[in-house]
Amino acid sequence: MNNKVTIIGAGSVGATVAYTLVTQGSVSEIVLIDVNEAKARSEAMDIMQATPYLHPVKIYAGTYEDAAGSDIVIITSGIGRKPGQSRIDLTQTNVNILKSIAPQIVKAAPDALYLFVANPVDILTYVFCKLTGVPRSRVIGTGCTLDSIRLRTKLSELYSVNQKQVHAYVLGEHGDSSFVAWSAADISGIPLDEYNEAITKEGSLQVVPYSREEVETYVKKSGGQIIAGKGATFYGIAASVAQIVNSIYSSAHTILPVSTVLEGEYGISDVALSTLCAISNKGIVATLTPKLSEDELAKMRHSADVLKGVIAEIEI
Repeated sequence: MNNKVTIIGAGSVGATVAYTLVTQGSVSEIVLIDVNEAKARSEAMDIMQATPYLHPVKIYAGTYEDAAGSDIVIITSGIGRKPGQSRIDLTQTNVNILKSIAPQIVKAAPDALYLFVANPVDILTYVFCKLTGVPRSRVIGTGCTLDSIRLRTKLSELYSVNQKQVHAYVLGEHGDSSFVAWSAADISGIPLDEYNEAITKEGSLQVVPYSREEVETYVKKSGGQIIAGKGATFYGIAASVAQIVNSIYSSAHTILPVSTVLEGEYGISDVALSTLCAISNKGIVATLTPKLSEDELAKMRHSADVLKGVIAEIEI
């Protein structure tokens, strides 16, 4: 790989993703594509002028043709939900945007891995596979990666431990029907249900009492709270995208809760949602199906039904 990444959409999310990738140094070339060419050029120039203190990355605004040779294409373009707009209307609008983008980018970068950030991410991931015929292994939705780091952040606060030592995942739809896979959550290998008992009497670790419902509400409502205060969320999703990109460029497989088109996992097919996936420079090399409780399995299947209901109401 030549570590070339194309980002479609130079708005707050796309630009922050580009900047985050530059700070981490895993990418050598970034192309920004946007219908607002002046915005793309300005974002590229602004980030480029930061590189002397960061990493020597070539970043510039371009066209679809400039995406040729990209290892990864990151798609952030889409619009947010407007007041009074239904979820179906928003979905159809962003699907239509994708339908205009897909043929051009696949023609320019036919061998790339495609990483979807724009919402509704699960629907767009599914639609792209259907429209283009690109194998599901090369089409990745950010899915519940952001939800999962929100969960890890909250649990690290409650348990007073390093965020990196919390292993917990949100699965299903990136949306209202998502759920926390509590049965698979642990801190440094100790299941959450056993963690309090594992603390010795003379220890000083303090665990804040909490309910799982409160934590799940925090995870689901965080995005709305951030948007209400500043208009958009972009740091968390940019970090999530950078983690996926770094995983692709890594020499080892990385397990992440990303959205992919399922083919029988948990008895679910023909819909994209988040389960644990092993990611490498080939894309998604395997899906993992950790054992879920009966309640969690029902929630996973409910997520699939919700998404299939949306798919049935849109025109692909």
